[in-house]
Amino acid sequence: MSYFFQQRLSLHALSRIRRNHGLEHATINVLSERFPNTTLIGRSDRQGFYLYGQVPTEALRQAVDEGLARLRGGEHSLAIHPNCGTNLVTSGILTGMASFFSLFGSKDESWRERLERLPLAIAVSTLALIISQPLGRAAQQHLTTQPDPGPLEVLSVHSLRSDRVKIHRVLTRN
Repeated sequence: MSYFFQQRLSLHALSRIRRNHGLEHATINVLSERFPNTTLIGRSDRQGFYLYGQVPTEALRQAVDEGLARLRGGEHSLAIHPNCGTNLVTSGILTGMASFFSLFGSKDESWRERLERLPLAIAVSTLALIISQPLGRAAQQHLTTQPDPGPLEVLSVHSLRSDRVKIHRVLTRN
């Protein structure tokens, strides 16, 4: 397989994941309107997405269809979600780096000298956390989701397990 072909295949797979991720968020946003205090978790891949949460399968199917229609209608903000893992990872990376570099010193440094820099580490980490919120949103918008579903179509929505946590699988085709 040629390098060029592999790159195109990779970009196509990434595009599918981003479109599915956008649809996952749109679906969760629609479900959150209908089931306000329900915890929902999604995970996207090339074939579609998984949704973890106590929602009826038929309600999920309707939310998937509505989310897709609303994305196609131009409601691109539905593809962004405040509790997305992208936001959490962005926050973790920035605050971790801020703490690490603010406490960084020589190996001969005593624990007291590091402790003296703790207020700086807290302040810098807090600033990093504040900055990470719009950065995480931008990362979602430009890197991890695609608000334009393009030719995406839903193939099926089905329940995988209904014991402790209900899991649904949404399969798509692009």
